[in-house]
Parts: sequence; C-alpha cells; structure tokens
Amino acid sequence: VQLQASGGGLVQPGGSLRLSCAASGSIFSINVMGWYRQAPGKQRELVAVITSGDSTNYADSVKGRFTISRDNAKNTVYLQMNSLKPEDTAVYYCNADLRRRGFYPLEDYWGQGTLVTVSS
Repeated sequence: VQLQASGGGLVQPGGSLRLSCAASGSIFSINVMGWYRQAPGKQRELVAVITSGDSTNYADSVKGRFTISRDNAKNTVYLQMNSLKPEDTAVYYCNADLRRRGFYPLEDYWGQGTLVTVSS
C-alpha cells in the first residue's frame, strides 16, 4: 500500500492550492483520511481529517479557509487551501487508516509529504 501526495508548491499570500493524495495497493477499505503538516522547527500537527462517512474535523487555524474532501471510488483525499498565509508554510503529509485485503486490523499509512510555501 502506498500514499502518493501531490499539489504542493510556491504561492503568494492570499492564494490557493489544492493537494491530492491517492492510496493504492491491496486495499479493502479506508476509514479515516487526513492531512497533517510540519513547519520547520515545529512538531507535526493535524490540519484536517475526514471519515468514510464524510464527517470532518479541522484545526482552528485553518477553519473557514481549508476544505477536506475525498473520493472513495478513487481512494483519494483532497485539501483545498484558500486564503493562504505565510504561517501555512510547511510540509504537508497525508494519512490514512485502512484495512488491507485479507488483513483485518486497521493500519496507519503516511504519504511522502509535499512542500507548501506561502511567500511573496
């Protein structure tokens, strides 16, 4: 199983970016998918998560600016980021709690990270 994240880049303050993360491999089902970020010198923090039933939860710092969504048919999670601020600069990691085919326990997987830089 692999998680492949994409969509990061350099954007000016106030701009927008859309991150994508596709899970591939021998997947039976995916429970929660989410995005986390880690800024230089700081701990990794939760940005947003979404359940298989489309319930969502956001960090207070991104509420009203970021939107998480998922396409279950494509095993893909998205993060639409609007009104970006310099403090949003970080490496963004996708995460999925999933079950592999033929293996019942939930397992936690991480993508490789994609860098988002907000700067003028």
